[in-house]
Amino acid sequence: MKLFDHRSVSGIINQGGTVLKTARCPEFQTQEGQERALETIKKNSIEGLIIIGGNGSFTAAHEFYKKYKVSIVGIPASIDNDINGIDVTIGSDTAINTALSAIDNIRDTATSMERIFIVEVMGRKSGFIALSVALAGGCEEVIIPERKFDLPAVCHEIVEGNLRGKISWIIVVAEGSGLKAEEIARQITEMTTLETRAIVLGHIQRGGRPSAFSRDLALRLGQAAVDCLLAGKKDMAVGFFCGKIVEVDFAVAIQEKKLEVDSLYKLIKILT
Repeated sequence: MKLFDHRSVSGIINQGGTVLKTARCPEFQTQEGQERALETIKKNSIEGLIIIGGNGSFTAAHEFYKKYKVSIVGIPASIDNDINGIDVTIGSDTAINTALSAIDNIRDTATSMERIFIVEVMGRKSGFIALSVALAGGCEEVIIPERKFDLPAVCHEIVEGNLRGKISWIIVVAEGSGLKAEEIARQITEMTTLETRAIVLGHIQRGGRPSAFSRDLALRLGQAAVDCLLAGKKDMAVGFFCGKIVEVDFAVAIQEKKLEVDSLYKLIKILT
């Protein structure tokens, strides 16, 4: 264990990732692992925990509270923006802008070389990043877990567009859609005879300088989480909703978050 003071966190506001070096802990999924965590909390006279993470972290925190009644407050930080009851998580805006920057660069190549590009972005269970990037990047199509993908129909659109003089096409695919960029590119090439390339952005989206919005949100939610613990609140998360900092019970926060798909997808197609 390492104790953090004011100097420990000085000058980190502009850094991506986390200085805490956190990672998934399989041991915590076991009874023995949870009891060891409880012993550590008691041994060090820890009065409350602040959990920084997404749906998985909050689910574990909620179960830990129910078993041991340890005071826990959550701060939503997930590029998938998968916390129910809030608008946006720390890091999601940065991830979108990082992917969007790559899309903008790919667009230059796609236009110059007259090619079709399939760009795979992160999103294990959610199409949030893919949908946001496709809309902001002026992409022609998006493939996400929340919506069925009709490859023959898309290939027909590509051929029709090509006949009208459309020389480039960018399709964004979420990694959790069940479809791989390389395989989609291969099938499109076979169906249209047009050269199609696949690009997987991967973990580049987890790095980079945090956006101004992500930095501001992190600071405000950090303060709100501490205030909640000092006020005796527990088994809940703080978040940003409709322009305000709100409190959301873990039981609500870990429920499946519904992504608005139809209206955004329709707008993407209108702008194609």
